[in-house]
Amino acid sequence: MLQQLISLSPDIKRLSEEGYDLEVNGAFLLVHHIPYVNPAREVKLGTIVMALTLAGPGRTATPQDHTAYFCGELPCDATGNILSSIINSSGNQQLTADILINHFFSSKPVSGSYPDFYEKIRTYSEIMVAQARVIEPQATSKPLRIRKEISQDSPFKYPDTNSARAKIEYLNAKFSEQRIGIVGLGGTGSYILDLVSKTPVKEIQIFDGDDFQLHNAFRAPGAISGEKLNESARLLKVDYYTEIYSHMHNNIKKHPEYITEENISRLTELDFVFICVDVNRVRHFLTNGLLKSGTPFIDVGLGVESVDDRLIGSVRVTTGTGIKNDHLKDRIGQDEQGINEYAQNIQIADLNCLNAVLAVIKWKKILGFYQDLKQEHNSLYFINTGKLLNDDFTI
Repeated sequence: MLQQLISLSPDIKRLSEEGYDLEVNGAFLLVHHIPYVNPAREVKLGTIVMALTLAGPGRTATPQDHTAYFCGELPCDATGNILSSIINSSGNQQLTADILINHFFSSKPVSGSYPDFYEKIRTYSEIMVAQARVIEPQATSKPLRIRKEISQDSPFKYPDTNSARAKIEYLNAKFSEQRIGIVGLGGTGSYILDLVSKTPVKEIQIFDGDDFQLHNAFRAPGAISGEKLNESARLLKVDYYTEIYSHMHNNIKKHPEYITEENISRLTELDFVFICVDVNRVRHFLTNGLLKSGTPFIDVGLGVESVDDRLIGSVRVTTGTGIKNDHLKDRIGQDEQGINEYAQNIQIADLNCLNAVLAVIKWKKILGFYQDLKQEHNSLYFINTGKLLNDDFTI
């Protein structure tokens, strides 16, 4: 990533050519070997940290704002007084699993913003180096070295600058060891894949033996071209979605098959499973198998019907864990209800998307990404009233 930024971004290239000690860690740019004066009037070396703003995977955009972070002791002037001109606040903060910052800087230029990362880094660096040189005239922030980025094992194709901008990247560590399974890539399953692929989970395994057909296009995330649908006699859902989401996530593994007694062990090796099927007997088989293995899961479902020329119904999210599963027999049926060869399975993109969003939010609650005060294990959203009913609590 650093070499790509150097080749495509004039501001990073200029920093590199002048000898700044650069490192890219996830969505953050670090500049090491910055001389500064501590309260004891000693010259120390610190690190400037700032969130990258990217126009593309390897090309910088204008910095998000004028602020920066600093790793080191309290920066002072040459007499030992605090550099209040740039220090906004002090206190340890974990930006990522690897980056602990100690101070927050704020130095707004006269123009109101920095035009690029070169000017931003140069400004902060020179403010501190100027004080260090009063004590050590040879002090320099340009040691003519380039550090290599350390985030080589990221599950993403490019840095998650969104989390960095929001200052919540440290929370992503909660996803890092998760191997996720998604059974069924219909409307809801495909939206779950869309959302989960934007988290740094270790691996996403998708299971579906169905073809991607024209009707699927109208309740799937994004938009498929007519040419894509026509180019082959058969387009499998797992092939189509793997191609799309592998542009972002490195570790999507496809399984063009249905889950049966013979291969259910594929699921029990995972850390969490989303069940997105619309046949009750299959739901029952899957949930029982996962309960036996101790694999937590979320089962999703839609129930929509037409009444007086309007649609009514509900969206369901049911969670099963080792802590709470006695409710499943009342929430997930074993038999098909109201079998009717003329019955319609009504599904609409917005309801599929809502079902997926509620499921992924619950999964993130279980992992501790979101606060979970109620710890509900079943939720129902009713379309005609807008009511969200939570029940089956663990506490």
